[in-house]
Amino acid sequence: GRGPEKQDCLSRRAQQLWPGALIVHRLDQATSGLVLMARNPEAQRRLGRAFELRQVHKRYQAIVAGCMAPRPPHLWDTIDLPIAADWERRPLRIIDPVLGKPSLTRWRVLAHHPDVDTTRVELEPMTGRTHQLRVHLAAVGHPILGDALYADAAAHVRAPRLLLHAARLAFQHPGTGQWLEASSPLPF
Repeated sequence: GRGPEKQDCLSRRAQQLWPGALIVHRLDQATSGLVLMARNPEAQRRLGRAFELRQVHKRYQAIVAGCMAPRPPHLWDTIDLPIAADWERRPLRIIDPVLGKPSLTRWRVLAHHPDVDTTRVELEPMTGRTHQLRVHLAAVGHPILGDALYADAAAHVRAPRLLLHAARLAFQHPGTGQWLEASSPLPF
């Protein structure tokens, strides 16, 4: 970005340690966790193509408002709602059955916390729409705590930050083809 307040960013810090490091994908600014970077343009191209072809497997964890429907452990469910840009309130997105692009999120309950009326969930975006996880969870009545864009005021103020974390990435090494997996511990 431009301006002195935007000079401290992930890509700049990475390039101080690994000159030539290139960002392959992005996270929402408020989301914590793993970001994949490449060490050269060819690796960036190959990894970027793997993202486009949905060959990179991403897992997130979040804490959401309310008690999501209890499921047996390891049983995944889906949210299948089309997402479109909300042109009058950009950068927001909305569920739009007419103009929205197909958007699919797999989710499962990791833990219920009835004492504070929250649920910890694991999420796997099967498509890569902007704000997809945030929009989908809010649309089914379980916004992510701390979400300034999509949560109602009560859920927004329950956390000092967005409680969404990119916890795991699995992908093929762009040179060797070997499958690699990276994980990041939750900061919340």
